[in-house]
This record gives sequence, C-alpha cells and structure tokens, in this order.
Amino acid sequence: MDGRERGAGVVVVGQVGRDLVLRTDGLPEAGGSADVAERWEGLGGKGANQAVGLAQLGVPVRLVGVVGEDRAGALVLARADRDGIDTAAVVRRGRTALLVDLVDAPGSRRLLEDVPPESLVTVADLERARPALASADTVSLQLQQPSATLLTAARLARRHGARVVADGAPEPDVRDELLPLLDVLRADAAEAELLADRPVHSARDARALARHLLTTGPTLVALALPDEGDLLVWPDGEHLFPLADVPVTDPTGAGDAFVAGLVAALRRGADPVTAGRLATATAAATVQRLGGRPDLSGLA
Repeated sequence: MDGRERGAGVVVVGQVGRDLVLRTDGLPEAGGSADVAERWEGLGGKGANQAVGLAQLGVPVRLVGVVGEDRAGALVLARADRDGIDTAAVVRRGRTALLVDLVDAPGSRRLLEDVPPESLVTVADLERARPALASADTVSLQLQQPSATLLTAARLARRHGARVVADGAPEPDVRDELLPLLDVLRADAAEAELLADRPVHSARDARALARHLLTTGPTLVALALPDEGDLLVWPDGEHLFPLADVPVTDPTGAGDAFVAGLVAALRRGADPVTAGRLATATAAATVQRLGGRPDLSGLA
C-alpha cells in the first residue's frame, strides 16, 4: 500500500436516505399485528452511514448524494451537518429514499427499501462535486449507484491522484473498465459470488477470487466470509480476521462501518493488517447496535 494522505479528506459517493428501524419480538403472520418494542429514525443509507463512521473516526469527510425536496430530506441533511459531514455536494430533488429495517430477533433483520430513481447520483450531479473530488485524498464509491456515475467519479479521482475505494460488486457491463481504476475493493458474501460468477463456499474460494481481483487493478481486496470473518488479500500477503465474539443485535451497517475503519486506517499509512483490525473493530461495534448508524467515537 502506498500510504497516500494529503490531509484533504475523504469524499463518499453513495446513498443518503431516511432510516426507520423497528424492533419487534416477532413478525406477525398475514393479517396479524405485532407491537414495536423499539423504534429509531434518522439519517441513513450506505453512503451516509460510511460518512458518519469516518467523521466519528476523526476523518474530514464530504458526502456526494441526493436527498428529496421534502421534510425528510431537510431532516437528514440537518443531522449530517450536526455529525460534522460536509454536505455542500448533496443534491436535493424528488423525494428522499426510505429504508425500513425490521429486526425481529437478535441478528435477524429484514430490509425494505424505497429508493426512487431520482435519489441516485447522476453524472451531472458530479459536476457540483468536482472541486471536492479534485482535492480529496480518498474517494469511496458505493457500487449501488449508476455505472456511468461510478466510472466518472473513479476517473476524476484517479486523475487527481486520490485513492479509490469501492464497496460492492461492479455491474458486469462496466467491470472491466472500473476495476483497473480501483485501489481497494470490499465485497460482502453475496457480492463476492457476483464477482466470481459462481458460489464462494470457502476461504480457499475467496482467496482465489481475491488473488484474481488483484490482477485486475485493486491492490487490496477485502471479502466477507459467512460464519468465518473477513479476508484481506494484497500482493504480498493476506490475513483472515475471525468474526468478533460480540452479541449481534442488528447486522445492518456492518459493511459500511468496516469500510470507514479501513479507509481511516489506510489514510494514516497503516499496513493492511493494522487497517483490517480497525475495520473489523468498527464493524463489531456497529452490529451490537440497532440500525445501521455507527457509534465509533471510542475507536477514534
């Protein structure tokens, strides 16, 4: 790893929305009802969750995303501002994305997503963010955004010498173009199988996939392994971080926190193992909470 850090901060390109988290003691059958034991509402979305985590870890962070022109959009922007996130490049149009997290038992959740097409970041939206992208030392991309947007953002970041981090699986039609622009790629278990175009059953399978991905562009690959942990692979090494021995209340947001920890450590010049330790610690802290919003202040 090259340890780049110019101090300009991180730009996160990704989803911004309103989270509604409901915990029940069990989901009702059709036609039935259930009491809500706990409820939480606030700023959410993969991009926003990662930006919150970075800010909590002391990283200057700017968010590129879209919120609605509705009251929900105003509320989540105000929350982001209080979190210390620069939202100057967040565009307002349409209605705000809504993410409903139903937690019916520890570690068991169902996610309902209302993501209007107008809540996705467009290439035109990146024009508003061009100064931020040009000055960032790291640009983090949520790969659920449109392919053209991701390619444009990655090219701008690469042109200005920023580290490019991506979370997810690139769409097949742009994979060959996007992967060479990345420095770091993180994928969960389902996304790893999309990248491999086949099941990934074991650490051996994940290791082979990661080694292949290293030949396409990234210099660090992080893959989540079900029931095992997180595998980090780089050109001259690898490390498997076992799942943390902590109670899992809600797995929502664990991947977002993982990327925030990884990015924060790499900016400080940490080696991959040290960066992986912080990333797994941030994920472990997040799964013990309800909802995807992290609380990483103790790890800064």
